[in-house]
Amino acid sequence: MGKLGSGTVGRRFTMLYAAGFLGSGTVLLTLTYLMSGSRVTVAAPEQPPALPPGPAAAEQRIRDLETQLADVHGQQDHQLLAGSLVALVVMVGVSLLLGRLLAGRVLRPLRLITAATRRISAENLHQRLAVTGPADEVKELADTVDGLLERLEASFVAQRRFVGNASHELRTPLATMRASLDVAVAKPEPAAQTVALAGRLRTELDRVDHLLDGFLVLARAQHGTLADRTPVPLGRPAREALTARAADIAAKRLTVHDEIRTDTWTRGSPALLSRMVENLLDNAIVHNQEGGWIRISTDHDTAGARLVLTTGGHVLDQERVDRLTQPFERLGADRTGPEGSCGLGLSIVAAIVTAHGGRLTLLARPEGGLCVTAALPSAAGPEAGKAAR
Repeated sequence: MGKLGSGTVGRRFTMLYAAGFLGSGTVLLTLTYLMSGSRVTVAAPEQPPALPPGPAAAEQRIRDLETQLADVHGQQDHQLLAGSLVALVVMVGVSLLLGRLLAGRVLRPLRLITAATRRISAENLHQRLAVTGPADEVKELADTVDGLLERLEASFVAQRRFVGNASHELRTPLATMRASLDVAVAKPEPAAQTVALAGRLRTELDRVDHLLDGFLVLARAQHGTLADRTPVPLGRPAREALTARAADIAAKRLTVHDEIRTDTWTRGSPALLSRMVENLLDNAIVHNQEGGWIRISTDHDTAGARLVLTTGGHVLDQERVDRLTQPFERLGADRTGPEGSCGLGLSIVAAIVTAHGGRLTLLARPEGGLCVTAALPSAAGPEAGKAAR
């Protein structure tokens, strides 16, 4: 039997199934015995005509008795065969039911471990299976999974801590460089080359600062702990983002189709949800065509709340669109991307949606452009709470 039979679980399987089959065999033999022991009723043969006594009469009598005995044996064999077939059919069903019950009882701990493992994700790596019981193969498996989760949690925490600390630490030299540029430009009659160089450096410093800010938001969203959860109407950050970017929309002559509803509520961090909408709208503006269009809508149903942002444009490859939620992935071949873009916009959106228990879907439209759907859990607004009271 190998290792399976050498441990506690292997012995448990062996004993349970052996007992099950032994019990099935015992019942089968009992049923067969009871059916084979039934009395066989045989009609009494007609008395042959009386023969004169003598050897011929005795031989005839013996032949009649042999024939009668053969008939009785034939009927007994037939009845035994029929009883065995009935018992076999009955025991097939009994054995299947018994085997299922035994297997379910033995495999129940494994099913519990599987279900608990499926519930654990990057947002709740702190959870453990914590299986109790005898030190058998099942507990050894659960302890191994707990050890793996502990190592994964340590790795995730170290990665997020590094991103956050690095982003904070890099702000200090950035501030120093900005101050140095200000000092150089503030001198009496600075050289024209110095002023031009300071302008270019400030642009790059703003770009790096925007990148670091993206790293901080991404690290916070991926951490999965949102202490400021509260009911948030999705329409509010959507309208605020549209208002704040009215100049950019007008500069590119974009047409905005506003389908924002005020009754679409979700529960989460207002700051992160605002950043989610802002990144989606920025992406729609930057990667749109001159004179293009944007459709932004919010709605809800039994499945949850949704923010949908659709743009027109060129026909896109769905395989490349699916990779846009990865950091620094862009549709274009240029690694630096458009002016002001750090390549973290949609990856931050994906992290925020995941941290709120939602799902982000990016779909390349057959007629061109992109449709982005952020599906989030719905929540009751304050008006619903007052009505309930």
